[in-house]
Amino acid sequence: MVSEESILFDISEVILSHQVITFILILIAVSAVVWYIRDSYRVDDFDQKHVFITGCDSGFGNLVARQLDRKGFNVIAACLTEEGASELTAASSPRLKTLLFNVTDSASIRSAVEFVRAEVGERGLWGLVNNAGRSIPIGPTEWMQLEDFTKVLDVNLLGVIEVTLLFLPLLKQAQGRVVNVASILGRLALNGGGYCLSKWGVEAFSDSLRRDMQHFGVKVSIIEPGFFKTGVTRLDLIEADLKRLWDRLPQDVKDSYGENYLDEYVKAQDFSMGLLCSSDISKVTNCMQHALTAVHPRTRYGAGWDAKLLWIPLSYLPSFVADFTVSVLLPVPRDHRKVQGNQVDTGN
Repeated sequence: MVSEESILFDISEVILSHQVITFILILIAVSAVVWYIRDSYRVDDFDQKHVFITGCDSGFGNLVARQLDRKGFNVIAACLTEEGASELTAASSPRLKTLLFNVTDSASIRSAVEFVRAEVGERGLWGLVNNAGRSIPIGPTEWMQLEDFTKVLDVNLLGVIEVTLLFLPLLKQAQGRVVNVASILGRLALNGGGYCLSKWGVEAFSDSLRRDMQHFGVKVSIIEPGFFKTGVTRLDLIEADLKRLWDRLPQDVKDSYGENYLDEYVKAQDFSMGLLCSSDISKVTNCMQHALTAVHPRTRYGAGWDAKLLWIPLSYLPSFVADFTVSVLLPVPRDHRKVQGNQVDTGN
């Protein structure tokens, strides 16, 4: 027979375990509420704050420049082309200023710094948004040459570093914000070329910058967009560049992939982009705005359903899971070899 003492002990264990579970649930709920309240606090005096944004001809930069302008910020929008600058000026208030800017040109960067210094005066620069970027060339790594990497790294990484370093004195003066646009491809390298390398570099640069600048009141945030319909993901440009890469390959390399590989690769790109790309780029620009306006900006912002639910979780899983996911999305070369241990089966 079960003794009365053992029954009472079992009951007390159940009650105690329920109390522990209840306490944990309450703690989680309270933490979530506190986090939400803390996350909702905003700075004030937008009209006294200047923000410099690169890559404002189109896409994220163009939209966030207009959004911040409507909020009352003094926006200085850097555009690569006169057409982009004119269109943005026409769509904004007289308060927004544009300037022609090339992130790969040191003289252009120094000129922009002097322009911004004259605009901000003693207040300093509240926000720097490093948004300018390019994607192509992208494709299989074997199709690349060294200059294909440097074209992208010069814009997406080295340009970000030089711009940030030259604007740091003005940012320290205002105890301002740096917002760097990385990508989920800064967590997962899904293709060859310089794009993924550059975004991994932006992640590392931003982390080290954040830790160094916290002593001076400058806060650094990283934006990690998923796939969105912008100039960076324009399929016509990507496909044309893939054909350029393919056409210059030696014949033996082409033969190893198979004569239909390029067409299959392009079809896979079309399918993936069509499935994943969102046209709502405000999901990204809202993150940028929060990083500039929140009293307590987040360190990282995942933007887009695919970033939050697919790519970021996938980046924490073992590498073979990501490898399998990529292999499903892309075609297999004709000379694909099954490798087991140290033996290679060539099919002969």
